[in-house]
Amino acid sequence: MVSALPAPRALRWNWSDALLGALCALPAAAVTLNDVSRGLAFAIGVLPALIVGVQPTRRRRPLVIVVGSLIGASIVVGSVLSHQPWLAVLGIFLLAVGAAELAGRRPVGRLLMTLGLPLVAVGLSYTDLAEACGLAAVMALGSVYACLVSLAWPEGPVGPARPVAPLRRDYGIRLGVAAAIAAAVGFALDFDHVGWACAAALLVMRPSAEMTQQRSVGRLAAVTAGAGAAVILANQTSSTAVYALATVVVLAAASATHTSRWYVTSAFTTFFAISLLIYADPTEGVSRFNERVLETVLGVGLAYFFGLVVPLVRDSTTPQGSTRPSK
Repeated sequence: MVSALPAPRALRWNWSDALLGALCALPAAAVTLNDVSRGLAFAIGVLPALIVGVQPTRRRRPLVIVVGSLIGASIVVGSVLSHQPWLAVLGIFLLAVGAAELAGRRPVGRLLMTLGLPLVAVGLSYTDLAEACGLAAVMALGSVYACLVSLAWPEGPVGPARPVAPLRRDYGIRLGVAAAIAAAVGFALDFDHVGWACAAALLVMRPSAEMTQQRSVGRLAAVTAGAGAAVILANQTSSTAVYALATVVVLAAASATHTSRWYVTSAFTTFFAISLLIYADPTEGVSRFNERVLETVLGVGLAYFFGLVVPLVRDSTTPQGSTRPSK
């Protein structure tokens, strides 16, 4: 009898990954000493590479550059769509359906669905295309730097490839509807950051009901913690040295905990996102905190409804003995 693999720890801290995060944070911290806003932007640039983590073999480590470039390009796509609300709503729906269909067939589809698509939603907040392109360039450069740093890490064993699991036929449609509604509400109510609720829905909703429920709670808790930390820091100090130190600590923590079962990553991304908005004007802290949390609640609520409630109702009304194809 084969024993079951132990479940991953809820909160996992890896000191080797923490060191990687701290080293990758050094350029951003140096820039922060002279220009906090630009330094925080550089910190955001290396986040994707740290969240992906160090690949076991050096030959595979340049893949993180591909991931960072993909994320940056996704933000640019979202920025292009944002100029026409109807196009953005329709576009995010069609992209979600297409990504989910591809995810059931190819590993790259899973990457597009879990990372690329949510970053397209983030791009809806960037109506300035030049700003979006600048952020994409920073992410690409940050991924290159993180890749070079990671080459110093020893190689490890290569684990088995994750099998491509088939998805229910309606999953992509439910995902697309959730994202489209979030985007439509954002445009209709003239949110300052249309992409926040949409990205939350796409980051939380998963084919597994259990994972969607877990990520719903985790996203809300992590976003609240990250936004709260950013507001507290901005109200306490404007010291460039303190922000430089915070950049190192937050990136080290993001890297060290990226394999945790709990969904903690959004705490670190939210810290940088809110800090960028309120560093120059801490009086906006409370309003930005409320904006981030409430839009996250909207996105999580949509993910919960379309990821848990709709399938539950569908299955409860399916006659016993009938089957639904997974593809």
